[in-house]
Amino acid sequence: MTLFRSVANRLRLFVVILGALTLLSGVAQAQQTGEAADPDTVVATVDGTPITEADIGFAAEDLGQDLAQIPVNSRRAYIVGVLIDMKLMANAAKAQHLEQTDEFARRSEYLTERALRRAYFVEILNKAVTDDQVKAAYDDYIAKAPQDEEIRARHILVNTEDEAKAVLDELNNGKDFAELAQEKSIDPGAANGGDLGYFTRGQMVQPFEDAAFALEVGQISEPIQTQFGWHIIKLEDRRPKAPPTLEELAPQIRQQLLIEAFNGEIAALKDGADIQVIDPQAAGALNY
Repeated sequence: MTLFRSVANRLRLFVVILGALTLLSGVAQAQQTGEAADPDTVVATVDGTPITEADIGFAAEDLGQDLAQIPVNSRRAYIVGVLIDMKLMANAAKAQHLEQTDEFARRSEYLTERALRRAYFVEILNKAVTDDQVKAAYDDYIAKAPQDEEIRARHILVNTEDEAKAVLDELNNGKDFAELAQEKSIDPGAANGGDLGYFTRGQMVQPFEDAAFALEVGQISEPIQTQFGWHIIKLEDRRPKAPPTLEELAPQIRQQLLIEAFNGEIAALKDGADIQVIDPQAAGALNY
């Protein structure tokens, strides 16, 4: 998969993609929950002017990242609240004939082109990124990704090296590790017999990790010192780590495929267009 050409390009693509994904996500959620899909359904009125399901969809797209900060159960009410404010201000602007100004005409042209860009982009998304492509990209990733190893270990944590040596003596004399962890360990996991569950490299502090991964299954370590104290470690199991599922990776894969589709479409459109950048300070515009 290709990389972005620049930080500015990443930001530009992110803004476009976020809006499109927000819109499509809203449509998908509506379909899954059985919500009314009719865009003309009226959900509220302001001085007789309707607010429709279509308005909610457009507002959700426009709000983008701001909407992600709102609790899911409150988003619909939040969007309708925004639309009510918008209708009130729009009606007030009309009362002052602001829609007749040159400034309004210029702004309307910009907003129309922005809406057309988003509509066109959604069409590209629907046609260019399919579930089969996401699955194929996932299979390719899994085939090429290095297989990580994970281990399951127990440990007993004490304050001093002498205490650790005494614990090791008891273990060597046949004391059960889990029972001794419950009796001696100062770690919060002592109640579970010192069981740390499964973990991979990079999740534990270095001295502990190095010692744990060097053990054979069933083997007990010598005392190991970390900033937390002194540890005795027992390796319980070692296995390949299960790769992330398609469901876990699908959103990132779909976004990456979307980015590639966007880049390809923009490149094709630029190749067929007569573009002249007149402002010398914007000479690098086509590099973004």
